[in-house]
Amino acid sequence: MARKLKKKYSRPTHLWQMERIKEEKQLRKEYGYKNKKEIWKMQSILRNFRAQARRLIPLTDKQAQLEKKQLLSRLYSLGLVKENAQIEDVLALTIRDILERRLQTLVFRKKMANTIKQARQFITHGHIVIGDKKVTSPSHLVRVDEEPLIGFAPNSPLANEMHPERMAVKSKEKKEEAKEPTEEEIEEKEIKELAEEIGE
Repeated sequence: MARKLKKKYSRPTHLWQMERIKEEKQLRKEYGYKNKKEIWKMQSILRNFRAQARRLIPLTDKQAQLEKKQLLSRLYSLGLVKENAQIEDVLALTIRDILERRLQTLVFRKKMANTIKQARQFITHGHIVIGDKKVTSPSHLVRVDEEPLIGFAPNSPLANEMHPERMAVKSKEKKEEAKEPTEEEIEEKEIKELAEEIGE
């Protein structure tokens, strides 16, 4: 008989809380997860980290010190805390900290996709690799040492820099750069505004 897999997340105790629903809607727009189960999984991961920290904070024995070190080391490898972080810092982590480490978010942040939804599509269709390993889960939490290894699969059409989708990303990037004023333009504008104020 096949073993029944344990659910890796817990549903909110109050499903119809308006504030939580609004927050989930905003997060879904920003991070492009497919359904609420995905955000609940990320929240469960966050709760687990924080629960471990709360349990360890008051403990001072040798075993507790080892567990604190292991937890902080794991969180540091995921880019969730700084190298010199203390166990109390774990309690300050938010759901956005976790969502920023998802593969989908990083593919978008690295300008490998036009939109956060397109980043998801690239991943689920097998176009993205970490090193030489193809990863098809948008919610995969990326370690800091893995981040530079994110790229397009060698056998993917997207590996070609001249692919229309990649050209579209570059075009969008150039438009965004063109919109941003230079330091000289900002300084010139400030001087102009100051001169107008003095003139008044």
